[in-house]
Amino acid sequence: ERLEDDGNTAIAERVITRAASARIVRAACELARTRQAAGHPGKVTIVHKANVLRVSDGLFRTVALEVAADFPELTFEERLVDVAAMQLAAQPQRFDVIVTTNLFGDILSDIACIHGGGLGVAASSNLGHGRALFEPVHGAAPDIAGRGIANPTAALNCVVMLLEWIERTQAAEQLRRAMDAVAAAGIRTPDAGGDATTREVADAILEHLAPQA
Repeated sequence: ERLEDDGNTAIAERVITRAASARIVRAACELARTRQAAGHPGKVTIVHKANVLRVSDGLFRTVALEVAADFPELTFEERLVDVAAMQLAAQPQRFDVIVTTNLFGDILSDIACIHGGGLGVAASSNLGHGRALFEPVHGAAPDIAGRGIANPTAALNCVVMLLEWIERTQAAEQLRRAMDAVAAAGIRTPDAGGDATTREVADAILEHLAPQA
């Protein structure tokens, strides 16, 4: 981004490449294929705004459809981002895997996490070639720092995803089961409808993990 005209004009430039588009769409298709094997629909929704952003989103859409041709066993559909946002809020069950560009994905993921319990439980992964970064969707949440009410679930879900990524599947499942048991017991932070502190939730999860250590 940059300012021009003595600060009176703001300009944002957007870069979409064929290589990066193909890479992320292929990753989405591989995920959908894995989910299909586990009983899910195996459907990929390509989200864009190519009717307005004809060049940048147009390239993303073109590449996405080219990659889709390599996965005939999957189902594909397209949605404009505004329609996708409305449908994701109202009927999340109609989606399986969504693939889109960075900004649209950032917005849609926040909408989607509401159906799973809110920002306090939503984790995200940034996957590269041989490298990955996992972080809670809620970010740093400085407005509640030091109050002892932050939900640790999102951060711990990141740990689960990290363990799965490094193929420590047993450890990932142990942590997931411990988190589920604590939530089922009603030990939750205020954002999840409970009255427990961050420490109390974390300690309860540690207690469930201890016998398996």
